[in-house]
Amino acid sequence: MAIDEKKLSGAESLRKTRTYGKFRCHNPSCMGRLHPQHGQKQVKCPECSMEFRVHWIKPDFPRIRGPVWDVNRKLAEEALAKKEGK
Repeated sequence: MAIDEKKLSGAESLRKTRTYGKFRCHNPSCMGRLHPQHGQKQVKCPECSMEFRVHWIKPDFPRIRGPVWDVNRKLAEEALAKKEGK
């Protein structure tokens, strides 16, 4: 049986879908794609408006450190007030 050289392994096919320098929003109802600018300390999700602190492992490799609590708390309080005010 001949080996098909055009066919990729599972790891090789997944490698094509990876994004470098981007990460997903940690809001479970959003999961939008975030792309911080080089050296940026905070990033705001364009879909849900939550903000996250960013840590740079390498000059071009960001990771989320955690949420910006005062901004996200304000968003949560506004959503709760809107829900209770129905």
